[in-house]
Amino acid sequence: MKNVVFFLTIFLWSSILIAQEKEQDSISSKTEKLDEVLVKSVRVDADSPITHSNLSKEEIATRNLGQDIPILLNYLPGVVTTTDAGTGVGYTYIRVRGSDASRVNVTLNGIPFNDAESQGTFWVNLPDFASSVENLQLQRGVGTSTNGSGAFGASLNLLTDAVSKEANGEISNSFGSFGTRKHNVKFSTGLLNEHIEIAGRLSAIASDGYIDRASSDLKSYFLQSSYVDDNTLVKAVAFGGHEITYQSWNGIDAETLETDRTFNSVGQYTDDEGTIRFYDNEVDNYKQDHYQLHWNQKYNNNWSTNLGLNYTYGRGFFEQYKEDEDFEDYGFTPIELGGETIETTDLIRRRWLDNDFYVINASANYKNDKLDIDFGAFYSLYDGDHFGEVIWAQNAGGSEIRDQYYFGNGEKTEFTVFGKTTYRVNDKWSAFLDLQGRFVGYETSGETSDLVTLELDESYDFFNPKLGATFQLNDTNQFYTSYARANREPRRSDFEVGITTAEILNDIELGWRYANNKAIVNTNLYYMWYKDQLVLTGALDDVGAPIRETSGESYRLGIEIDADITLSEKFRLKPNIAISTNKNKDFVTSRDGGLVNLGDTNISYSPEIVAGNMLVYQPIKSLQLGFLSKYVGEQYMGNIDSETSKLDGFFTNDLNIVYEINDIPVFKSIVLTGLINNIFDQEFVSNGYFFTYDDDFSNPGTITTIEGAGYYPQAGINFLLGATLKF
Repeated sequence: MKNVVFFLTIFLWSSILIAQEKEQDSISSKTEKLDEVLVKSVRVDADSPITHSNLSKEEIATRNLGQDIPILLNYLPGVVTTTDAGTGVGYTYIRVRGSDASRVNVTLNGIPFNDAESQGTFWVNLPDFASSVENLQLQRGVGTSTNGSGAFGASLNLLTDAVSKEANGEISNSFGSFGTRKHNVKFSTGLLNEHIEIAGRLSAIASDGYIDRASSDLKSYFLQSSYVDDNTLVKAVAFGGHEITYQSWNGIDAETLETDRTFNSVGQYTDDEGTIRFYDNEVDNYKQDHYQLHWNQKYNNNWSTNLGLNYTYGRGFFEQYKEDEDFEDYGFTPIELGGETIETTDLIRRRWLDNDFYVINASANYKNDKLDIDFGAFYSLYDGDHFGEVIWAQNAGGSEIRDQYYFGNGEKTEFTVFGKTTYRVNDKWSAFLDLQGRFVGYETSGETSDLVTLELDESYDFFNPKLGATFQLNDTNQFYTSYARANREPRRSDFEVGITTAEILNDIELGWRYANNKAIVNTNLYYMWYKDQLVLTGALDDVGAPIRETSGESYRLGIEIDADITLSEKFRLKPNIAISTNKNKDFVTSRDGGLVNLGDTNISYSPEIVAGNMLVYQPIKSLQLGFLSKYVGEQYMGNIDSETSKLDGFFTNDLNIVYEINDIPVFKSIVLTGLINNIFDQEFVSNGYFFTYDDDFSNPGTITTIEGAGYYPQAGINFLLGATLKF
């Protein structure tokens, strides 16, 4: 596979040399839309000294057939995606530069989406949200100041649908492999009386999943009301989703991977007759609703302000069938039956989350020919309950239905102030400065799901400076450099295992942007060095969440190249490649009963090579064919360079077809979309887990460390077909 990547690199650079034959057309500046001001404080401009990629609504639509947003971002530089069910529907995950989704800061219209306690982003809670996204920006590295938990791998900023001047509507339906289907309806009134627009969307997505029983039943809505004039934009936005997903987080071992790739052990139990069965409702059932109010006011050609308010309400549970559980873990009273004391039982339990998230976000912008200043403040309050209940037990032990066997609460506050400035020194040079103060408080009470008391009162004060410069050599060549520092507090699961130390990241980026009328090429070098980085151990807890540990000192060093090359009037090429080395320094681990210094080891889930390519052929205006390729090199799932933890590299290819029919009765157009995933039917694994445990039974008096691994296989060749009726 490395030969494939080498060829891709050579082809990319040879294409650039061909493209240099023509000069760049002058690019005229465009008036900034009022909608885009909603995310201005967390985004960067095209010539900022921050490494980033943009994706438009039109680009998203070509593959938007029901798969989650991480899968739609799969072909951006340095991105690796995976999914539990193997199809891109349900629980999906993204890693950028080797950093998992909890380290990717996500904002929706400038409002944090990451869960305040776990820091994770659960796109399954907002199914089909991509259908309501106007555009998005992925900043790799620390990026610019943003709201919510600090970006330690990337930040992803999404802007929802812009105000439409014209009334419109559309109905979309898609169907595909493994019983996958998506249905949605969208509408916009257009501007009523030239000022008011009402728009909305309803969606339903379902899939049986590639993995056994890994089904998804997803529903969502999006509704916005807008008032707009020349200088004012007020938006009230409500969106949310309800997901019911059968769990598949157990994965499979190497032997099962060879013999039964789709096996799912979740929900497995043995009945009284000794027959193995699977509980039919081993599901995650969660609802999340977001309510936002945004007010952007432009006062003159220099000054504008933005105010955002948010309330998010999340609640739901995952349900489990458990065998032979101890009474004392649930507060049950032992039972005397036939002269025998019964202290264990089969039962069905639910572990609940019930949380509220409040945000106020205010910023101001001053802009003239040389100066662009953004400054503002952000405050959030998160209040989340964690509790468990037993809804059925074979032997209830004196309990009542819905009795809570544990209860805990977490309350997190955050206050952030920031100021960032871009100063254009002259036609060649511009300078960038971004200063952020972030103040976090976290309090807990009650118990964890393991019935361990968790009483915390922690606070963190962070100063996150960022600075950089951009040099415009000529019309086609631009260079930039930047330095950024980020600090990040532990998450709830870290506190549960005694980790209280914050992480520190320093990030240096050095980039070159080349553009003419035939090619756009972005190249950047980065060096990210960490103190007390919380790396994934590879192991999972009892709810399938990754376990982390502090690695001391570590670093990531890499080069990323991406391009958009016009080969002819009909062919475009969009390749990218990321080559990196990711190391823990002097990594110490417990092995065979003692501590061992392994020296420099590879950071978990950090492949050295990630490459992608999109070859787009458009023979006529209404037809587009895309051949999409993705290569992910081998990676370790742990931090001790164990061969057991090694995940093989993989190379997949997809075929994307979009055909638009215009000039037809009733409808403005009909868009037909087809997507064949993994067209060469490769058997591959995109994710897994690694664990160790000490065994002192086989050799009494001797402790031996045993290693094991699990895998999440992905689907072979599969397809999705869709039709969108626009009117």
